[in-house]
Amino acid sequence: MRCRIVSQHKTIRGTLTYLSHKAERMNEVRGREYFTLTKQTDGISVLHAHCEIDDKPDVIRDVTASFDTASMAPIDGFVRISVGSKFEGCGWFQFDETYARCHTHNASAGSDKVELKTKARTTWFGHHAIINDGFLSRFFPLDAQPGKKWMENVMMSSPDHRGATGPMLFPMRFSVVYLGNETVTVGAGTFEARKFQITDTAGNLPEEHPPYEMWCTNDEDGLFLKGGVSGYMQTYYELTELER
Repeated sequence: MRCRIVSQHKTIRGTLTYLSHKAERMNEVRGREYFTLTKQTDGISVLHAHCEIDDKPDVIRDVTASFDTASMAPIDGFVRISVGSKFEGCGWFQFDETYARCHTHNASAGSDKVELKTKARTTWFGHHAIINDGFLSRFFPLDAQPGKKWMENVMMSSPDHRGATGPMLFPMRFSVVYLGNETVTVGAGTFEARKFQITDTAGNLPEEHPPYEMWCTNDEDGLFLKGGVSGYMQTYYELTELER
Protein backbone atom coordinates (compact mmCIF):
# COMPACT_ATOMS: atom_id res chain seq x y z
CA MET A 1 0.00 0.00 0.00
CA ARG A 2 1.31 3.43 -0.91
CA CYS A 3 0.91 6.16 1.69
CA ARG A 4 0.25 9.71 0.62
CA ILE A 5 2.25 12.34 2.50
CA VAL A 6 0.28 15.53 2.96
CA SER A 7 2.31 18.73 3.16
CA GLN A 8 1.66 20.78 6.26
CA HIS A 9 3.04 23.98 4.80
CA LYS A 10 1.18 26.21 2.36
CA THR A 11 2.78 27.33 -0.89
CA ILE A 12 1.49 30.15 -3.09
CA ARG A 13 2.86 30.80 -6.58
CA GLY A 14 2.13 33.59 -8.98
CA THR A 15 3.17 36.01 -11.69
CA LEU A 16 2.96 39.80 -11.74
CA THR A 17 3.14 41.68 -15.03
CA TYR A 18 4.78 45.11 -15.14
CA LEU A 19 3.12 47.59 -17.53
CA SER A 20 3.61 51.20 -18.55
CA HIS A 21 0.81 53.72 -18.18
CA LYS A 22 2.57 56.49 -20.04
CA ALA A 23 0.36 57.87 -22.82
CA GLU A 24 2.78 56.85 -25.58
CA ARG A 25 3.25 53.34 -24.09
CA MET A 26 -0.15 52.62 -22.54
CA ASN A 27 -0.33 48.99 -21.32
CA GLU A 28 2.98 48.08 -22.92
CA VAL A 29 4.64 45.22 -21.01
CA ARG A 30 7.80 46.50 -19.35
CA GLY A 31 8.69 43.57 -17.08
CA ARG A 32 7.52 40.67 -14.96
CA GLU A 33 7.88 39.03 -11.57
CA TYR A 34 7.62 35.36 -10.62
CA PHE A 35 7.16 34.59 -6.93
CA THR A 36 6.75 31.70 -4.54
CA LEU A 37 5.61 32.20 -0.95
CA THR A 38 5.87 29.29 1.46
CA LYS A 39 4.13 29.58 4.83
CA GLN A 40 5.80 27.03 7.09
CA THR A 41 4.35 25.32 10.16
CA ASP A 42 6.96 26.96 12.41
CA GLY A 43 5.37 30.36 11.85
CA ILE A 44 7.96 31.49 9.32
CA SER A 45 7.24 32.49 5.72
CA VAL A 46 9.85 32.33 2.95
CA LEU A 47 9.51 34.39 -0.22
CA HIS A 48 11.37 33.77 -3.48
CA ALA A 49 10.97 36.42 -6.18
CA HIS A 50 12.56 36.82 -9.61
CA CYS A 51 11.99 40.32 -11.00
CA GLU A 52 12.74 41.65 -14.50
CA ILE A 53 12.46 45.29 -15.64
CA ASP A 54 12.94 45.63 -19.40
CA ASP A 55 13.25 49.44 -19.51
CA LYS A 56 16.84 50.47 -20.13
CA PRO A 57 19.01 49.99 -18.26
CA ASP A 58 17.28 46.67 -17.64
CA VAL A 59 17.17 45.31 -14.09
CA ILE A 60 17.19 41.67 -13.00
CA ARG A 61 16.64 41.07 -9.29
CA ASP A 62 16.56 37.78 -7.39
CA VAL A 63 15.29 37.81 -3.82
CA THR A 64 15.03 35.26 -1.04
CA ALA A 65 13.58 36.59 2.21
CA SER A 66 12.13 35.09 5.37
CA PHE A 67 9.86 36.76 7.91
CA ASP A 68 7.56 35.98 10.81
CA THR A 69 4.19 35.12 9.28
CA ALA A 70 2.17 36.78 12.03
CA SER A 71 4.15 39.98 12.67
CA MET A 72 5.91 40.40 9.29
CA ALA A 73 9.18 41.04 11.16
CA PRO A 74 12.04 40.14 8.77
CA ILE A 75 14.55 37.47 9.75
CA ASP A 76 17.02 37.26 6.89
CA GLY A 77 17.30 37.62 3.13
CA PHE A 78 19.46 37.70 0.05
CA VAL A 79 19.28 40.13 -2.89
CA ARG A 80 21.20 39.92 -6.17
CA ILE A 81 20.93 42.64 -8.83
CA SER A 82 22.06 43.01 -12.42
CA VAL A 83 21.68 46.41 -14.15
CA GLY A 84 22.17 46.89 -17.86
CA SER A 85 22.75 43.13 -18.18
CA LYS A 86 25.79 43.39 -15.89
CA PHE A 87 26.28 42.34 -12.28
CA GLU A 88 25.59 45.26 -9.95
CA GLY A 89 25.76 43.69 -6.52
CA CYS A 90 24.57 41.09 -4.06
CA GLY A 91 23.96 41.11 -0.33
CA TRP A 92 22.93 38.95 2.61
CA PHE A 93 20.74 40.56 5.30
CA GLN A 94 19.95 39.53 8.86
CA PHE A 95 17.69 41.15 11.45
CA ASP A 96 17.19 40.68 15.20
CA GLU A 97 15.85 42.65 18.16
CA THR A 98 18.67 45.20 18.25
CA TYR A 99 20.58 45.06 14.94
CA ALA A 100 20.18 45.05 11.17
CA ARG A 101 23.19 43.54 9.39
CA CYS A 102 24.31 43.03 5.82
CA HIS A 103 27.30 41.62 3.97
CA THR A 104 27.44 43.00 0.44
CA HIS A 105 29.57 42.89 -2.67
CA ASN A 106 29.18 45.59 -5.30
CA ALA A 107 30.78 45.63 -8.74
CA SER A 108 32.21 49.13 -8.27
CA ALA A 109 32.68 49.43 -4.50
CA GLY A 110 33.76 45.88 -3.65
CA SER A 111 32.83 44.10 -0.43
CA ASP A 112 31.40 45.68 2.71
CA LYS A 113 29.97 44.65 6.07
CA VAL A 114 27.46 46.89 7.83
CA GLU A 115 25.88 46.52 11.27
CA LEU A 116 23.26 49.08 12.29
CA LYS A 117 21.99 49.22 15.86
CA THR A 118 18.23 49.72 15.91
CA LYS A 119 15.91 51.09 18.61
CA ALA A 120 13.55 48.18 17.99
CA ARG A 121 13.28 45.18 15.71
CA THR A 122 13.09 46.03 12.01
CA THR A 123 9.40 46.19 11.11
CA TRP A 124 9.57 45.39 7.40
CA PHE A 125 12.30 44.70 4.86
CA GLY A 126 11.72 46.40 1.50
CA HIS A 127 13.67 44.55 -1.18
CA HIS A 128 11.70 45.93 -4.15
CA ALA A 129 9.81 42.77 -5.11
CA ILE A 130 6.31 44.08 -5.86
CA ILE A 131 4.60 41.12 -4.17
CA ASN A 132 6.32 42.23 -0.96
CA ASP A 133 4.68 45.67 -1.16
CA GLY A 134 1.31 43.96 -0.87
CA PHE A 135 2.32 42.43 2.45
CA LEU A 136 2.16 45.92 3.96
CA SER A 137 -1.61 45.35 3.95
CA ARG A 138 -1.13 42.77 6.70
CA PHE A 139 -0.28 45.53 9.16
CA PHE A 140 -4.02 46.34 9.09
CA PRO A 141 -6.12 43.54 10.69
CA LEU A 142 -8.93 42.26 8.50
CA ASP A 143 -11.46 43.91 10.81
CA ALA A 144 -9.61 47.26 10.80
CA GLN A 145 -11.36 50.45 9.82
CA PRO A 146 -9.84 52.66 7.08
CA GLY A 147 -7.03 54.74 8.46
CA LYS A 148 -3.34 55.57 8.39
CA LYS A 149 -0.36 53.76 9.91
CA TRP A 150 3.22 54.98 10.12
CA MET A 151 5.81 52.37 9.25
CA GLU A 152 8.77 52.94 11.56
CA ASN A 153 12.07 51.04 11.70
CA VAL A 154 11.87 49.97 8.05
CA MET A 155 14.96 48.82 6.15
CA MET A 156 15.27 48.98 2.36
CA SER A 157 17.80 47.22 0.14
CA SER A 158 18.05 50.31 -2.09
CA PRO A 159 16.73 53.90 -1.95
CA ASP A 160 16.42 53.93 -5.75
CA HIS A 161 12.82 53.88 -7.00
CA ARG A 162 13.58 50.86 -9.20
CA GLY A 163 15.77 49.23 -6.55
CA ALA A 164 18.61 49.32 -9.06
CA THR A 165 21.45 50.18 -6.68
CA GLY A 166 23.28 48.35 -3.93
CA PRO A 167 22.11 46.20 -2.34
CA MET A 168 22.63 47.96 0.98
CA LEU A 169 20.91 48.79 4.29
CA PHE A 170 18.85 51.96 3.97
CA PRO A 171 16.77 52.97 7.05
CA MET A 172 13.42 54.54 6.25
CA ARG A 173 9.96 55.48 7.51
CA PHE A 174 6.75 56.11 5.58
CA SER A 175 3.01 55.67 6.02
CA VAL A 176 0.41 53.28 4.64
CA VAL A 177 -3.20 54.43 4.26
CA TYR A 178 -6.06 51.92 4.15
CA LEU A 179 -8.85 53.41 2.02
CA GLY A 180 -11.52 50.70 2.03
CA ASN A 181 -12.77 47.61 0.23
CA GLU A 182 -13.52 46.94 -3.42
CA THR A 183 -14.08 44.01 -5.78
CA VAL A 184 -11.38 43.99 -8.46
CA THR A 185 -10.73 41.89 -11.54
CA VAL A 186 -7.19 41.22 -12.75
CA GLY A 187 -5.65 38.67 -15.10
CA ALA A 188 -5.57 36.08 -12.29
CA GLY A 189 -9.31 36.44 -11.57
CA THR A 190 -11.83 38.42 -9.54
CA PHE A 191 -11.08 39.08 -5.87
CA GLU A 192 -12.42 40.86 -2.83
CA ALA A 193 -9.74 43.46 -2.17
CA ARG A 194 -8.57 46.23 0.13
CA LYS A 195 -7.17 49.46 -1.31
CA PHE A 196 -4.05 51.17 0.06
CA GLN A 197 -1.76 54.11 -0.58
CA ILE A 198 1.92 54.37 0.32
CA THR A 199 2.60 57.96 1.36
CA ASP A 200 4.92 60.31 3.27
CA THR A 201 8.19 59.34 1.59
CA ALA A 202 9.36 62.97 1.33
CA GLY A 203 12.51 63.54 3.32
CA ASN A 204 13.12 59.80 3.65
CA LEU A 205 14.45 59.12 0.15
CA PRO A 206 17.00 61.00 -1.99
CA GLU A 207 14.03 61.79 -4.26
CA GLU A 208 10.41 61.65 -3.12
CA HIS A 209 8.62 58.58 -4.44
CA PRO A 210 5.62 59.41 -6.66
CA PRO A 211 2.13 58.53 -5.31
CA TYR A 212 1.62 54.75 -5.11
CA GLU A 213 -1.75 52.97 -4.88
CA MET A 214 -2.32 49.23 -4.58
CA TRP A 215 -5.09 46.69 -4.09
CA CYS A 216 -4.45 43.52 -2.05
CA THR A 217 -6.52 40.41 -1.34
CA ASN A 218 -8.92 40.85 1.55
CA ASP A 219 -7.58 37.83 3.46
CA GLU A 220 -4.69 36.80 5.67
CA ASP A 221 -2.32 36.42 2.70
CA GLY A 222 -2.56 40.08 1.64
CA LEU A 223 -1.46 39.30 -1.91
CA PHE A 224 -0.75 42.19 -4.28
CA LEU A 225 -3.47 42.25 -6.96
CA LYS A 226 -2.81 45.47 -8.83
CA GLY A 227 -1.28 48.86 -8.29
CA GLY A 228 0.29 51.84 -9.91
CA VAL A 229 2.80 54.63 -9.42
CA SER A 230 1.96 58.01 -10.92
CA GLY A 231 4.21 61.03 -11.41
CA TYR A 232 7.19 60.63 -13.66
CA MET A 233 7.08 56.82 -13.41
CA GLN A 234 3.53 56.01 -14.67
CA THR A 235 3.98 52.30 -13.96
CA TYR A 236 1.31 49.67 -13.35
CA TYR A 237 1.53 46.16 -11.91
CA GLU A 238 -1.05 43.36 -12.14
CA LEU A 239 -1.34 39.81 -10.82
CA THR A 240 -1.81 37.72 -13.95
CA GLU A 241 -1.32 34.19 -12.60
CA LEU A 242 -2.01 32.68 -9.17
CA GLU A 243 -1.83 29.18 -7.70
CA ARG A 244 -2.78 28.61 -4.08
